[in-house]
Amino acid sequence: MAQIREIKKRMIAVRTIQRITKTMQMIATAKFTAALQRSKATRPYTERIRALVAEVAAAAGDVANPLLGGRGKAVGKEILLVVSSDRGLCGAYNGSILRTAMAEIRKRRGEKREMIVETAGKKAVAFFRFQKIEVAERHALGDKPAFADVAALADRYMADYVAGKVDAVYVAYMRFASTSRQVPEIMQLLPLTLEGALAIRGATTVYEYRPSAEVLLNELLPKSVKVSLFQAMNDAIVSENVMRMVAMKAATDNASGLGRTLKRNYNRARQAKITTELTEIVSGAAALE
Repeated sequence: MAQIREIKKRMIAVRTIQRITKTMQMIATAKFTAALQRSKATRPYTERIRALVAEVAAAAGDVANPLLGGRGKAVGKEILLVVSSDRGLCGAYNGSILRTAMAEIRKRRGEKREMIVETAGKKAVAFFRFQKIEVAERHALGDKPAFADVAALADRYMADYVAGKVDAVYVAYMRFASTSRQVPEIMQLLPLTLEGALAIRGATTVYEYRPSAEVLLNELLPKSVKVSLFQAMNDAIVSENVMRMVAMKAATDNASGLGRTLKRNYNRARQAKITTELTEIVSGAAALE
């Protein structure tokens, strides 16, 4: 009797968990759809402004801009912004990003360079606290980062870089490739790299610029940094929600399978109990004859 009661309790608990994971899967699906629309809306602008910056930089010739590098003496310090989630239950999302970030930090340590770690997401804060790595800044951008907040962060990075406080700025985030593929990546935010930007557009047309290419470049380079960081944030949120959706679907399916197993065990235990009781009744009746 105790075994049947225990199996019944487990069946109730598994059904409750299945309802919770199913609900979380539906919420993640809705958030993923909305985040994917935002990411798709910003991607064409991001790619186009990168290509435009590459075209103007090529037309400007040897015009120097501090955001393109060649700023002067290196100071041996770099910033790494690690973008993680605020919540768990999203599969390998945080683990993949944090392993990639740690590999980059160890690489810089091997090169005798100082890596200043900043985070966007509570899971990264907890991880670096466990690793005993100091987090210089903690940014709370939420599930729907506003462009104004991201632009303010990019402005601070550009100011520190131009002032010579750091040599480079990197972003560790999960790049969204497709619903079945998300790639942990280290993106170099500063100094800007223009290799491959022209290939995105696939054009080699030569233009005359008014005002001059140098003036346009000074205006476009900060915009390129801001939209690149904003696109990385949007990609990270899309990746987080799609991986949470997949994880919750797997949990729901596992709960369903476990529920069927428990139901089968419950029926077997109940049948065994009935058989035992019938055997006792028949044995008792036979003893009275």
